[in-house]
Amino acid sequence: METGIDYGLGQTNIDHDNGIRYGVCPVSLVLQSWVDSAEPEYGLPACPNCCGEVSETFPENGSAENCKDYYCSECDYSFWSDVAYPEEPLSYVLENEGYMAESDDYGDIFIVKSPYYTFRGFCSPCAPGACHLETGGYIKCYCFGPDFFDDDNPCPYSVYRVVDNVCIYNPKET
Repeated sequence: METGIDYGLGQTNIDHDNGIRYGVCPVSLVLQSWVDSAEPEYGLPACPNCCGEVSETFPENGSAENCKDYYCSECDYSFWSDVAYPEEPLSYVLENEGYMAESDDYGDIFIVKSPYYTFRGFCSPCAPGACHLETGGYIKCYCFGPDFFDDDNPCPYSVYRVVDNVCIYNPKET
């Protein structure tokens, strides 16, 4: 029995290796753990003049102008790394302990890999094929483990290990 509509038609926001859907978690649900563990993502360096691709390789006829960090061959400009990236991060990323997750501008975290899963309902068309961790449902999706939560904001769902399908946490038993 499914909960909601799979706007991804079984093709998007799913781990095709094991059939587990991506989980969408509001940052507010795991705020302190997310702040403590996620790293800022600034994207690739870009030229501050023309937004072109840059390299750390300078032209043979030039000499890494004043030992600067980057060179743009499109506009022949060299510059330091402090202007090669935006001032604010594009997103925040978690890639450790079996997790791969990234936050978006709307305050949601997309969990695309996790050592844990739960069962929830499909998201709206904004995240086709993914499951929202604050809904009820029967769709298998990645989630954060109970250690991402605290006493003031306990884990709201049952948590299963991907490797052996054993339930390691049930909110009804706490």
